[in-house]
Amino acid sequence: MTEMTEPLVVTISHRLGKEEALRRVKNGLAAIPPSLGPAFRIVEQAWTEDVLDFRVSVFASMVLGTIRIAEDHVRLRVTLPWLLARLAAKAQALIQKEGRLMLDNK
Repeated sequence: MTEMTEPLVVTISHRLGKEEALRRVKNGLAAIPPSLGPAFRIVEQAWTEDVLDFRVSVFASMVLGTIRIAEDHVRLRVTLPWLLARLAAKAQALIQKEGRLMLDNK
C-alpha cells in the first residue's frame, strides 16, 4: 500500500541563531546515514538557503521531507508511507532526541 498519511512534524527550539543552527544541522546530518545502516539511504537532498528538501529510502519505502532552520527553532516535516507511519511516535521521539543533540550548546 502506498497511501500517504498525515505529515510528521517535529519542532526543536534553540538559542543558537540561524547561522549556527544551520551549520550544526548540516554537520549532524552528514553523520546520520552511516549510523543507521543499509536500510536507510539518502536519495536526494537540496539546500536552498535555510531549507533542506530531501527524499530518503527507509526499508525500501520513500520518505519525503523538509527541514527549515529559523532563528530560534528547527522544523522537520516528513510525509511517511502508511507502513512507516505506524512507527511515527517512535520516530518522533528519536528525531527530537537526535535534533536536540545536534543543537545543544557545545
